[in-house]
Amino acid sequence: MKFSGSLKLNHIFQRLYRTTGQANGCLVLYARKNRTATNRVGITVSKKLGKAHVRNRVRRRLREVYRLNEARFQPGWDIVVVARTKAIHAPFEKLTENYLSAAEKAGILIEKKASP
Repeated sequence: MKFSGSLKLNHIFQRLYRTTGQANGCLVLYARKNRTATNRVGITVSKKLGKAHVRNRVRRRLREVYRLNEARFQPGWDIVVVARTKAIHAPFEKLTENYLSAAEKAGILIEKKASP
């Protein structure tokens, strides 16, 4: 992740969980402005989703979705993504679509300029 860092501290995760999240079939996205010029991203995958190798695979895929679309996100946000059960078997394109639609609902994507 070129322009972003990762969230590690529990109290920041807890602060984000108190905001309104944007949910869809594969994930829930929580976002809140931070006081920096970079984004910080955290990914949560519950033990209910499966064993460690399953959770790690979901985490890697969600991190890759963000990495490939990093330029589309506005800077200065803390973002937490919580994976749901459908994220395990979802194709990568579906996961990308869900991630970006939740980010758009949260208002953290850069607006596309309309061409004249």
